Amino acid sequence: MKAVGHLRSLPLDDQQALVDLDLPDPEPGPHDLLVRVRAVSVNPVDVKVRAGMAPPEGQPRVLGWDAAGEVLAVGREVSGFVAGDRVWYAGNLQRAGSNAERQVVDARIVSRMPRSLDFAAAAALPLTSITAWELLFDRLGVPHGGGAGQRLLVVGGAGGVGSILVQLARRFTRLEVVATASRPDTMAWAQEMGAHHVIDHRQPLDEALAAAGLEGGVHLCASLTHTEAHYPALVRALRPQGRLALIDDLAGPLDVRLLKPKSLSLHWEMMFTRPMFGTDDMAEQGRLLAAVADAVDAGTLRSTKTREFGDLSAATLREAHAWVESGRAIGKGVLEVR
Repeated sequence: MKAVGHLRSLPLDDQQALVDLDLPDPEPGPHDLLVRVRAVSVNPVDVKVRAGMAPPEGQPRVLGWDAAGEVLAVGREVSGFVAGDRVWYAGNLQRAGSNAERQVVDARIVSRMPRSLDFAAAAALPLTSITAWELLFDRLGVPHGGGAGQRLLVVGGAGGVGSILVQLARRFTRLEVVATASRPDTMAWAQEMGAHHVIDHRQPLDEALAAAGLEGGVHLCASLTHTEAHYPALVRALRPQGRLALIDDLAGPLDVRLLKPKSLSLHWEMMFTRPMFGTDDMAEQGRLLAAVADAVDAGTLRSTKTREFGDLSAATLREAHAWVESGRAIGKGVLEVR
């Protein structure tokens, strides 16, 4: 099968950073689906793994943790799926990725994709939807339909995770949603996703909240990017007994002692945790993707696809990685697999 991967960790301007590959077709295990991948999207994790995690010598690694496609075969222990089903999923960081014509994935972290979307629009959503759902409902502990009288701050409201987190918070809770952005286009996008307020994160966020008339700070914060730069202001902005949830990788330690006076709690979200550790509730990811698919089909949620890079190849994937690395991406970029 055709695929795109990397053999060494190289900067993107090196033509060998991503290469076209011809690999054997994968075989599904007892709990797996074999999927004909039809579209993929690119996330910051792709960039981080490509640039910072070299595969074993001489063994190419296929990246990609967002896919929509069609089931070709099911493992002997799998129920609920048949060949021909149109599915979506984010996969497992420890297994071969989706930048290939075929992929095997554990059926427990898969669901049918929205019937109302094509493959490209669907591929934009799985990883970010899982991340945002787990962050909002599991880490921050907001009940479905709850949150009345509370304010949520989303740092990086126009990115991939921010775009769907704002939608989830606005549609499935009663939270007052404040998103951050810094350019007219990103501010407009965050507002389009459903944010009640959008503030500029180029200034200290506690000051930006006050300048917007949002006195009293926030009860909850989802810090999706540049946490180290914003951390002191976030501590100041959070109300006593507030919750701070993070997803970004930090260059160094945070001083958690700053959280003590207000009894603030710190929560990490990594959407790969369930499949990486084979947790007892691993199938929750399949169930939440099914709930997101239903919400998309009902018109409650929308795809965050904003850019198409064409058919998957080393050249087009390099272009998509460069867009993510630029720090100026809005929503999600996708590629089709033909």
